Amino acid sequence: MISVSEKAASHVHSIMEEKQVPSDYHLRVSVVGGGCSGLSYSLAFDNEMKEGDEKITENGVSLVVDGKSLLYLAGTVLDFSDGLNGKGFVFNNPNASRTCGCGESFSV
Repeated sequence: MISVSEKAASHVHSIMEEKQVPSDYHLRVSVVGGGCSGLSYSLAFDNEMKEGDEKITENGVSLVVDGKSLLYLAGTVLDFSDGLNGKGFVFNNPNASRTCGCGESFSV
């Protein structure tokens, strides 16, 4: 499963409010091919459930992850960083054997 930190949850709620995303939408988290390490994370709001999707609710955030992505994301914590290295969502993924310098892509 995937966990959502309180800080990340707060930022997801802020974005939904700012962008006027309907409350019945969820945050879709997925892994796609690409990036300098081979695999990249993807975040998007949508309101569809597809076959094989898993729904996870934590800290008031509803996440949906497809079955294939869940294999790469099991045990991952979605966090938010606003430190000196930049501001944005961060995936603390225990399955990643290598990540790129910007943290946007990984390999297993």
